[in-house]
Amino acid sequence: MYEKINEDLKNAMKSKDTFKLSVLRMLKSALQLEQISKKHELDDNEIASVLKKQVKVRKDSLEEYKKYDKADEVAKLEEEISVLSAYLPEELSEEEIEKIVLSAIDEIKPTSMKDMGLVMKKVNELLVGKNADMSLVSKLVKEKIMLN
Repeated sequence: MYEKINEDLKNAMKSKDTFKLSVLRMLKSALQLEQISKKHELDDNEIASVLKKQVKVRKDSLEEYKKYDKADEVAKLEEEISVLSAYLPEELSEEEIEKIVLSAIDEIKPTSMKDMGLVMKKVNELLVGKNADMSLVSKLVKEKIMLN
């Protein structure tokens, strides 16, 4: 995945796509910071994790800009999200996430909301290598625990 990002960075330079170039440079910087903190080469799962964090930051900012009607910033952030999302595996649907949440709940058998952390930990183990909206995961876990 790292090679693909570098290749796309070179292509953006060659084609003078300044927007994509700046987004990929920000991403590469974030990857290098993560690599320095981990003190080893990042594998694809770690790269995907950094990508998810970058997308999440932009989605959070997007919501703030929408509140204040900043259309220019909203459009820019949506484009950044689409550039970054191209490197992530396709996001799981709500039904697929629900199946994973239910299997984690069956395994952990939570008795109250105090067990939500255990369920989330198990869900995260089941989601390794997959792309899921974690706010949706959290919402589903809460709903399912409340029903138990």
